[in-house]
Formats: sequence, structure tokens, C-alpha cells
Amino acid sequence: MNVSPISTYAGLINGSAAVQAASQNADKARFSELLDKLRAANGKEKESTLSSSQIAKNGRLNGEYTTGFAGLYTSESDKTAMPRGAAANQANPNVKTKTIDKTSELYQKAQELENYFVKQMLSEMRKSINKASESDFATGMYEDMLWDEYSEAMTKNAGFGLADQIYNQLS
Repeated sequence: MNVSPISTYAGLINGSAAVQAASQNADKARFSELLDKLRAANGKEKESTLSSSQIAKNGRLNGEYTTGFAGLYTSESDKTAMPRGAAANQANPNVKTKTIDKTSELYQKAQELENYFVKQMLSEMRKSINKASESDFATGMYEDMLWDEYSEAMTKNAGFGLADQIYNQLS
């Protein structure tokens, strides 16, 4: 059998391709094995994909830059507070106003929902402001953080009463 130099060269190239293919197949097999292990582990445990070190007090994530509403109300008088803002203005004078436990977790979540609505309102208002120059990504990010803090301060101090209404409806 007569072997030409061209076929020998092709055999070398094909040989390296075979080695590379074998390596890829081994990688695929290891990856499939890893996926199977992960699927088996997820089948046994139905938990969050976050580790416990990533979750702070009251379900907040580490790295959240807002101050939040936890611990804002702590006195005894806050447990029997009267509603304020829109929640205090009852349309029906025959309905007795309910007191609000501002120390409860439900009230904190109601404040977070009110804060979300205020953020949405402020973001729409910000769109109407003409800017003199283009801003870069970092400036936009820090402006968003600033406006988030503004909305949180407004939620805490303005007395819109939306959180009070939400609390009264859910309690």
C-alpha cells in the first residue's frame, strides 16, 4: 500500500481533530453529570437560590442602599395611632376610624408599597425636567438613588396616608 504525503498530513490533522473531539466529549459528559447532580439536589430541596448570608433582617438583601422602614415606629403610642392623610378623611361620617399599629410588619410593607407609588410619581415628574447636558451612566445611577431617597423621605414625612389606607384594608 502506497501512502502519499498529502494523506499522511490529512491523517495528522484528522488525528488532532479526533483528540479535540474526545476532549470536548469528556467535557460534555462532566457538564451533564454536574447538571444531573444539581437537578437532583434541587428536587430534594425547594429553597431560594439566595444563600442565607445574602439575606439580611426582614428579608432585605445585602447591598440595598435605602434605609427602609423597619424600626421607624417603636413607641407605645405608635401601636394605637390614628390614621393620617387620605385615610383620615372618611367619606362616611358613620364609619368609626380604625387605629393603626405602626410597629407591625404589615404597616412596614404598606409603607414600602406607598414608597413604590411615590417613586413612580417622582420618576414621571423627572421625565418632564429638561437637562442641559447628557449625563453618563454613573451620574444617572446616583441620581436614581437620590430620587429613591427623596421618595422614602416623602413617604415617611409627607403624610399622604396611602400606607394607612392599605393597612386598614388588609387588617
